[in-house]
Amino acid sequence: MSERFVKHATFVVERTYAASAEQVYRAWSDPEAKAQWFSKAEQFEFRVGGREYSSGGPPEGPVFTFDAVYQEIVPEHRIVYTYTLDSNDTRISVSITTIELIPVEDGTKLVFTEQGAFFDGLDTPEIREHGTNEMLDALGRAL
Repeated sequence: MSERFVKHATFVVERTYAASAEQVYRAWSDPEAKAQWFSKAEQFEFRVGGREYSSGGPPEGPVFTFDAVYQEIVPEHRIVYTYTLDSNDTRISVSITTIELIPVEDGTKLVFTEQGAFFDGLDTPEIREHGTNEMLDALGRAL
């Protein structure tokens, strides 16, 4: 059996978008808008206590499963959710994510903070932060 361990980490990624806080919030809260830059959810309940669930991956595998529960929503200001990420049938991480939307002169500053527990070297904070950067770049293209 391989070694079992947990790596805890926090990272923060910031972007400024030439869009209003309302537009950026809609990109997170509307399932059709979110599917333009994130995986299309099989379940999408954007409310406190609501669930967002999706699974998929490249044809050659593995299948990644994202299973989130919204913990706090302040329209156009803040979104907080907890989520698990599985690779096939193996849990690779558990995280809490906070998204802050801050109006600025040229649009909206988004501050994305993730605090995670990454399991057994199957996922790492560095890989997750890289993926988050790519995700937020895709959001910017969608806006």
